[in-house]
Amino acid sequence: MPSLHEMMTAIEKYQSVLNKDDIDGSIKITGVANLSAATKHQVAFLAKAKYLDELNQTNAGVVLLSEQFINEARMINPKCLYVLVKDAYLAYACVSTLFVSSCVTGIHHTAIVADSAVIGNQVSIGANAVIGEKVVLADGVVVGAGAIIGERTQIGAGSQIDAAAVIHHDCIIGEQTRIHSHANIGSEGFGFAPVATQDGRQWQRIAQLGRVIIGNHVRIGSHTCIDRGAVDDTVISDDVIIDNLVQIAHNVHIGRGTAIAANCGIAGSTKIGKNCLIGGAVGISGHLTIADDVTITSMSMVIANIQKSGSYSSGTAAMPSLKWRRAAARFRQMGEK
Repeated sequence: MPSLHEMMTAIEKYQSVLNKDDIDGSIKITGVANLSAATKHQVAFLAKAKYLDELNQTNAGVVLLSEQFINEARMINPKCLYVLVKDAYLAYACVSTLFVSSCVTGIHHTAIVADSAVIGNQVSIGANAVIGEKVVLADGVVVGAGAIIGERTQIGAGSQIDAAAVIHHDCIIGEQTRIHSHANIGSEGFGFAPVATQDGRQWQRIAQLGRVIIGNHVRIGSHTCIDRGAVDDTVISDDVIIDNLVQIAHNVHIGRGTAIAANCGIAGSTKIGKNCLIGGAVGISGHLTIADDVTITSMSMVIANIQKSGSYSSGTAAMPSLKWRRAAARFRQMGEK
């Protein structure tokens, strides 16, 4: 179990611990919990004023506390041990990683590893995983049970491919990146040329010859699909986080630090800028460009370029059904004029 000293070291990756010299770093902590559920051997956090009242009843041994609440906190519970930081939520995020179980290194006897694959040090390959020809797994890579890594794919140091994920041939995955279970990276993009026939329409498949390139410190959720490029590559830049059940089509580029929530669909060849926030169930048409620092709220449909940073919406928020019907009728009438 980690000590308070180790916790504070983790926190100081991004911010200072303001009362570090007043804390006994040798205290051991068994886990992280909410204020209402924490025990005397656990750490909790308080980052919003609405949770101050929970300090009355908390049994937490340590509370990570945003500094603006210190006066109120000491009045409510003067006996609690507070670790003062600028951002308690960020501190909690850093501390939480200390309680993740590490994988056992080595190659399971049921895994299939090609003779030409290059396997680094301290790599873990789970049961029934398949590692294709000329794959490169750098030091510390984890490949979960049943995962498939296609030919010539490269995976950077410290990255983790969870159980049953599939990484197709010739992909490049950066360092410290995690791809969750059942994600599919580098499958064939949706590219077809129409063929007119006497019986109607047929479709000629277009071979997808590009790759998927994923940067460092990326997170890709379960059941997310990222298609390989048709000729150019599909690119997911450093520090991008993508939720579950997202579809990213061929030749899309996602800029650094962008976050994409669940159930989004991004059509082919669209370029999304840096530090964008894309809410759940957003649909983005193909061949568009979206500027840096754009927020797109949930359920929006984007059909044109967005050239300026800011927040954009098109989804209709829930309302009582009668009001919605009246609003829909008025909207339809406006379109008829």
